[in-house]
Amino acid sequence: MLFMLVVLLAAAPLVMNRAAEFNGADGEAEEAITEINPDYTPWFDALWEPPSGEVESLLFVLQAAVGALFIGYFIGAGRMKKKLEEKAAERLQ
Repeated sequence: MLFMLVVLLAAAPLVMNRAAEFNGADGEAEEAITEINPDYTPWFDALWEPPSGEVESLLFVLQAAVGALFIGYFIGAGRMKKKLEEKAAERLQ
């Protein structure tokens, strides 16, 4: 049930706005800054830019996966620690 709700929430914007362009936040921010101050120049440039949009997407997905693994590990470790503490408390009684 929860999975279906998540799928519905993810698909609803795509169905409701078929002709919408889903631009990244960087492009939107650049447009907003240029609109406010057309003479603005960035303070620094990127150290490295990915060779293509696909590589950039891949790196973003890898970053998200590493973050999910990190969070999942600590949630799992916390649950396991709690289970072990409960078992130890039962043995002492």
